[in-house]
Amino acid sequence: MSVGILRFVFRIVVEIRGARYCYWALVGSGLIRQLGKQARKLLSGQTCAIISDSNVEPLFAGRVKRSLISAGFKPTLITVPAGEKSKTLKQAGAICEQMVAAGLDRQSFVIGLGGGVIGDMSGFVAAIYHRGIPHVQIPTTLLAMVDSSIGGKTGVNTADGKNLIGAVHQPSLVIDDVDVLKTLPRREFNQGFAEVIKHAIIADAKMFEMLKVARASGLRRASETHALQRLIKRNIKIKAAVVARDERDRSGERAILNFGHTVGHAIERAGNYRKFLHGEALSLGIVAACAVSIKGAGLAPGQRDAVIDLLQRFDLPTCLPKNFPREKIFKALKFDKKFEQGEIRFVVTPRIGAACLRSDVTLEDIREAVDEL
Repeated sequence: MSVGILRFVFRIVVEIRGARYCYWALVGSGLIRQLGKQARKLLSGQTCAIISDSNVEPLFAGRVKRSLISAGFKPTLITVPAGEKSKTLKQAGAICEQMVAAGLDRQSFVIGLGGGVIGDMSGFVAAIYHRGIPHVQIPTTLLAMVDSSIGGKTGVNTADGKNLIGAVHQPSLVIDDVDVLKTLPRREFNQGFAEVIKHAIIADAKMFEMLKVARASGLRRASETHALQRLIKRNIKIKAAVVARDERDRSGERAILNFGHTVGHAIERAGNYRKFLHGEALSLGIVAACAVSIKGAGLAPGQRDAVIDLLQRFDLPTCLPKNFPREKIFKALKFDKKFEQGEIRFVVTPRIGAACLRSDVTLEDIREAVDEL
């Protein structure tokens, strides 16, 4: 595959490479039209499943199918109800049954067309169907473009927590068509900046400073399309570099990507996955992680305040409603995957642009941080 040709056809191409994988993330406008052509270069099977949700399917599934058919593929469209409640083992099993009924085999592939929930679910289905078939990600939210579509983590939820059942299954291709972001409600678009800000805090102080003069509304304008593409590329490269050093989350290096997520996931669960979007819960988790970092990692209070100001600049929440069931947050914490052998593995930041994993953070430290929200 010629990188030169790809750079002519597409706006941005990011190579994502690890010890056991290599794939492209394509970032630009009008890329859904190119899906069939690009898939044909990479995948030999004739049949595929498009997994989408009830919100996204009416908007983009027709275009995806037409592109695939024009390249000689035979797609089967599978639609699930939108929302976190669909991300279950039962739903994954039902999707697999539909794929069997449609005649998909071990040469087939799966396309995830949607946000983070669909990306996680479709990736998990691809990981388990015939013991693993290729997966193509077409994220339709900013949050999924900059974070969840990269790195190969897939999974479903249980009644006790998020992503407790899953597999690491790297995609074969990621298509980030920024045109799809035009359809997002403002709140859905803005939540993606929680992951962008998280990446800046843990790995890119220069991006943090750059974001201080940006606004979500500005980046949505047609005139700023190239700036948005560059921002997506920058975040893909940050996450890809971390994942390459610790693909399966064994050494602790990949864990820094969970900055803000320990409390964020607990807030999501305490709100029954309805009160806050993932990025909004993460924003609150970032504020709590900064409070823990002041106490345990030497983060300057002024830098914590700068983080809060930046989150608010992108219309993200930085405090909990007074009537929010805080005790449910602490009940949810024990199911977090970052608790190992009774120890809390908590990501802290000593300064903007750096992060590390600590095992000396206590539940009382987290409680104090949540009480301040």
